[in-house]
Amino acid sequence: MKMKKRSLFAGLALMLSASVVLTACGGSKDSAQDAGGAAGKPVELIWYTIGTPQKDVDRVMEEVSKYTKEKIGVTVKMNMIDFGDYSQKMQVMTASGTPMDIMFTSSWAFDYVQNARKGAFMKIDDLLEKQGKGIKDMLDPAFLSGSKVDGHNYGIPANKELPAQEVWRFNKQLLDKYNLDIKNVNSLESLEPLLKTIKEKDPGVIPFSVDKNYGVFVPYDYVIEKMPMAVKVDNQDYKVLNILDTPEMKQTLQTMHKYYKAGYIPTEAATMVSSTDVQKTGKWFADKATTQPFADNLWTASYGYPVVSTPASPAYIYNWSVMGSMQAISANSKNPEKAMEFLNLLNTDPVLRNMVDSGIEGVHYKKVGDDVMENLPESKNYDMPTFSLGNLMITYLNPTDPKDKWDGFKKFNATGKPAALLGFNFDPSKVTSEIAAVQNVKEEFWAPLMTGTVDPDQIIPQANQKLKAAGLDKIMEEAQRQIDAWKATKK
Repeated sequence: MKMKKRSLFAGLALMLSASVVLTACGGSKDSAQDAGGAAGKPVELIWYTIGTPQKDVDRVMEEVSKYTKEKIGVTVKMNMIDFGDYSQKMQVMTASGTPMDIMFTSSWAFDYVQNARKGAFMKIDDLLEKQGKGIKDMLDPAFLSGSKVDGHNYGIPANKELPAQEVWRFNKQLLDKYNLDIKNVNSLESLEPLLKTIKEKDPGVIPFSVDKNYGVFVPYDYVIEKMPMAVKVDNQDYKVLNILDTPEMKQTLQTMHKYYKAGYIPTEAATMVSSTDVQKTGKWFADKATTQPFADNLWTASYGYPVVSTPASPAYIYNWSVMGSMQAISANSKNPEKAMEFLNLLNTDPVLRNMVDSGIEGVHYKKVGDDVMENLPESKNYDMPTFSLGNLMITYLNPTDPKDKWDGFKKFNATGKPAALLGFNFDPSKVTSEIAAVQNVKEEFWAPLMTGTVDPDQIIPQANQKLKAAGLDKIMEEAQRQIDAWKATKK
């Protein structure tokens, strides 16, 4: 697997052991002949996926197709659409009936739940039982149970990190320079002495790097991501609350405002689009991020200087973490059984998975161990987003990766605690106009509050007044009704 330029969590971005072996490598020459009909012609599968289009995609898919034709009687045509264009273009193409068999979907791009309900994807419950047994054997059950929509599976989650965990990240150069210890940093408040030291001793450094996308951690599970209503993350009363009215949020926002006034947070944080430029310069001390096993190694390699982290939250399994990377079969696919056979092979066969991920052996990469690879110069023409292409646990390691990398993912996944609403997906159809109005109000207040730019004691009452006028109470009532009905069906 390459050192990818992009990763999820974005997230975002990357689970079980590399010892998963070929439980379902698929058929044989005979089955391939049968699959293609009397003349033995293979079935072509059309695959749309996310990522910057790569020069050598067709070249690699030629080799992929030789392999899959032999194994299961299919060839593959991959179409890549860049990250920023993917959701919009896929909406247009699915609405117009563009031929396709397999498509990338997620909680953050080409919305999985929304498009499942729109009828863009095929129900795959039966296909998983028949052609997808290897997938079911390989995945942690929480992936499939947590990604059901109205009781049915419409997509196959990538086998990756299962929970999401927030961490405080630190520029280790500055920790060492000022002899600062992070072992007792376990909350936003506990950052204060370190931020104060950096502010006083190194005025050219941003003590706490925050931009307009920053979201504070509070122990709640949002009913709709980035909407101000949630339930307690780790209990079972399921009462829907306005997140701005919770004591945890009020305290956290007061601390953020205190830090802003102290000069720890950039004055322009509420309007900064990204912190990427700051990270390139190394002129930052601390920030918050979503982690995965060995993430410190990845951040260090990416930034070119050492980064270390410490937990800012427990590891919770949310709907959005389960649905962070998925493959769905188009509702209009003419070959759904073959599409599932291919997805089963992709997720269980290391030869196919690594070819799709890293290209052609001897051209784009070379093996330097049984499960270790190095990029060759031609890899610049085939640099794929690993997280978006299926089971991570059977991808090859980089030479710098720890040998127990996938065991680390397995242990991390075992620590995950199901969030309260795991498996619940809100149906917005009865409150669509209210949701749009609330989103507009939220845009006015959210970034200034989250970044500490404004005084929460003054602004939260103003925000709540406008949120209520926009219809937040009606949305919360509908959410409570749906959650109560869902709770009644839980065993």
